[in-house]
Amino acid sequence: MNDYLFLMHQPPGSATGTATDWQPYLAWLRGTGQFDGGSSIGGGVCVARSSAPAEIAAHLIGYLRVRAGSLEDARKLLVGNPVFEAGGTVEIRELPED
Repeated sequence: MNDYLFLMHQPPGSATGTATDWQPYLAWLRGTGQFDGGSSIGGGVCVARSSAPAEIAAHLIGYLRVRAGSLEDARKLLVGNPVFEAGGTVEIRELPED
């Protein structure tokens, strides 16, 4: 199994899901045995030592960590994800093994 991050991006002007929107999806994801945590993401700042830092990605609103056999298997775990279902973008990134 590989480790993946779902980086959830909310389009400008659209509302994020409520906690009750997330409960069924997270319960299902936990039930698959492939869920390794996640969180919403608040404001912050980018920091750079030697140059002007970039602005934070304000549309990045949260992440989930999952385990799946392939990128395509990870993609199947998006069914029911409130951001994905509402038309938002979910970036899937594989976490390389150390």
